[in-house]
This record gives sequence, structure tokens and C-alpha cells, in this order.
Amino acid sequence: MKQEFSTSWKSSKQPRKQRKYRYNAPLHIKGKFLNVHLSKDLKKKYNKRSIRIRKGDTVKVMKGQFKKISGKIVNVNLRKCKVTIENVQHIRRDGTKSYYPIYPSNLMITSLNLDDKKRKIKLEQNMKKEK
Repeated sequence: MKQEFSTSWKSSKQPRKQRKYRYNAPLHIKGKFLNVHLSKDLKKKYNKRSIRIRKGDTVKVMKGQFKKISGKIVNVNLRKCKVTIENVQHIRRDGTKSYYPIYPSNLMITSLNLDDKKRKIKLEQNMKKEK
């Protein structure tokens, strides 16, 4: 198997090839892996099931040790495909707190950060399409 990323690769049943695709993907494709489900009311409003996560969005953790905790997104790490959240921290042995990175598939967006004009326009266009 080649080391670099292949754009012609479609799919495989083999988990090792799926992992390799995700690991070696360039950042513009890794960004697509950061889509997160919307809450029920946002789904109805924007007629979309999921949307790419951004800094400033408010999310709720759905799985894992921090389940049911909600907070704002502090950082989005494209390279690791992880997200850090305001209230999700673990305490180290020396007493300091640090953010705990969470995989986006375990989250649900409860409110969107609409400071970005392009994002806002795109969502409003999607609202108009369905009506």
C-alpha cells in the first residue's frame, strides 16, 4: 500500500484501509470528518441533519465519561480530528486542569455560532430551499 493519500480511493471493507484514508487525508478533507449532528429544533429550523463544527458553537456531549455536559467549543484540531470544550476538563495529579479532547461524532450541536457571514448565508439558503 502506498504511503501518500490517494484521491481515487473509493471505499474498502478493511478497517486498516479506512483508518489509513482518514489518517493520511489532507486538511481540506479532514474538515469534512468534523460534521456534528444538530439538535431536534435546529434540524427543523435549518433542514439539515449535521453541520461542520466551529469554535464558538455550543455542544452537548452524548457519549463517554463526560456524557450530558454542555459547553462552548474552545478549539478545533483538524490534524487530530478532535474538539475541546469549555466545561470538559480533567484534573492532573499536580492539581492543574487541562482540556480533554473529544471526537466530534460523540457531540450534538445545541446552538450555532453565526458570526461567520458565509455560514449564516449558507444556512439561510438551505432554509429557503425546503420551504
